[in-house]
Amino acid sequence: MAKQHPGPHAQTPVEHKGARWWRVMCLTGLDYFSTLGYQPGIAALAAGLLSPVATIVLVIVTLAGALPVYRRVAKESPHGEGSIAMLERLLSFWKGKLFVLALLGFAATDFMITITLSAADATAHLVENPHLSSALSGKQVLITLLLVALLGGVFLKGFSEAMGLAVALVGVYLALNVVVVVNGLWHVLQAPHVVTDWSDALTAEHGNVFVMIGVALVVFPKLALGLSGFETGVAVMPHVEGDPDDTEEKPTGRIRGTRKLLTTAALIMSAFLITTSFITTLLIPEEAFRPGGEANGRALAYLAHENLGSAFGSVYDLSTILILWFAGASAMAGMLNLLPRYLPRYGMAPHWARAVRPMVIVLTLIGFLVTWIFDADVDAQGGAYATGVLVLISSAAIAVTIAAHKARERNWTVGFAVIAAVFLYTTAINIAERPDGVKIGACFIAGIILVSLLSRLRRAFELRVTDVTFDEAAERFIRDYTHRPLRLIANEPSSRDLAEYQEKKRQIRADNDIPAEDDLVFVEVTVRDPSEFEAALTVRGEVLHGRYRVLSLESSSVPNALAALLLSIRDRTGEQPHIYFEWTEGSPFAQFFRFFLLGQGEVAPVTREVLREAEPDRSRRPRVHVG
Repeated sequence: MAKQHPGPHAQTPVEHKGARWWRVMCLTGLDYFSTLGYQPGIAALAAGLLSPVATIVLVIVTLAGALPVYRRVAKESPHGEGSIAMLERLLSFWKGKLFVLALLGFAATDFMITITLSAADATAHLVENPHLSSALSGKQVLITLLLVALLGGVFLKGFSEAMGLAVALVGVYLALNVVVVVNGLWHVLQAPHVVTDWSDALTAEHGNVFVMIGVALVVFPKLALGLSGFETGVAVMPHVEGDPDDTEEKPTGRIRGTRKLLTTAALIMSAFLITTSFITTLLIPEEAFRPGGEANGRALAYLAHENLGSAFGSVYDLSTILILWFAGASAMAGMLNLLPRYLPRYGMAPHWARAVRPMVIVLTLIGFLVTWIFDADVDAQGGAYATGVLVLISSAAIAVTIAAHKARERNWTVGFAVIAAVFLYTTAINIAERPDGVKIGACFIAGIILVSLLSRLRRAFELRVTDVTFDEAAERFIRDYTHRPLRLIANEPSSRDLAEYQEKKRQIRADNDIPAEDDLVFVEVTVRDPSEFEAALTVRGEVLHGRYRVLSLESSSVPNALAALLLSIRDRTGEQPHIYFEWTEGSPFAQFFRFFLLGQGEVAPVTREVLREAEPDRSRRPRVHVG
């Protein structure tokens, strides 16, 4: 029989090979902290003089909204699946699978655009550096492709190397930003009139404080990229070191470490967002933020060159380029953790998708394609990036609201519901203003669903059972046939009364000329969720009406379960079992789709085909009879 691997429900201890939470924070912080490279410029373009106020709104939403939501997600889904796994538990069958695939499409949008947009922005910083602009002008796409390839190369080398590089890049980048911020605040203190001028202009433009807050709330959705690090924060949870007594069911140490990670990153980023929006608004002329301006997309780099000199500015540029380039590492790590947990389990990707290196190559090639389609343009990818981020955060808020409601935590339910409403509003506004994000997300969703269904169709006749176990009664039935072939009757259970079994047994004996002295055992499969692709199989034995032995199974597919049962019986007894079917009426085409979608259909020929693929040696293959 094809090699079996442990069932998906087996409880095994967590492998304690993770890293300290602050090191993993640097990995996810590549995505989160690197937004400082462009967030102050985006805030200035979106809100103008109101940028610091709008940024304060963003910080409030971060600390009072996104942070509590993802701290709860870390508790509810500690294995890195995030809110997708939480919502998956609420839905079953194909509607659940399609919903998960849609969310995976937005996750792919978020993570893949993180890789390509960050590489494109790193290229922009490189090309716009005063010392390199003339030599590199017009080569943005080529440079971006090279940066994406280098990122993939780091992950092909090994994950530990990526983690070490992340710690170094984040540490240097944050230290340089502290220098830029402190210097900017010193310049503001040295020229207090800039604060007065800003305040007067703000009052003249917006009137009173309430109008300012109202406008800040309206423009807030445009600043949503400042929330980009939370989904990757939970996606990389499996890399957080847990306690020695952590189990797969209760990884308490990992949850605690991840919560520290999320909280620390949010506090650091909030402090930087407020201070950088303040100094850039006060110290940079408004026209410099506009497209083509010296501060467009690189406000802090502009201040570094302007206030600290060309040498420091170039060092800052280099640090920004490196962290923006490597920001895709957190997204790559998130994808490598997320996709292998879903697609192979759904039968929607080959088993090699669980291996790191092939997945890195595939994701790198997709990164090449996205870069080429968008011509390495940062602004063109911004809408898709924000849409992916906001959809995932909204789904997380909804998931934790439902979790709190089920746990009868009334206060948390109300609080999370309010947060969910805020993020749904933000998502809706962002989609209305930048519908290209939904279009790109829809392309990822359509691609995932199409490729997934084609993969599942191609693998339809695989032996999709990971493990077969027998209860005591079933074991006893099997032991009785150690030295003689076991003859099974495939029966679709109906009323399960005495007449059903009498008629079925009589018909099978008559159609197949089975001698009266040969015993017959019934086997019945009940389909649970036909959308599941693979699962463990438990066989229960029972005696009905005092005379009929029945092996009962529950599975997502009748033919695959029967094939796995027959091969397991053969291996246990050393004898080839026989199974007897009756033909099913109906169109073969319609029957195949019943099998593909509902796990049933024309069972006999599909069972034989599964057996043929699983056991190439015809002399060892269990016998299938159809009357």
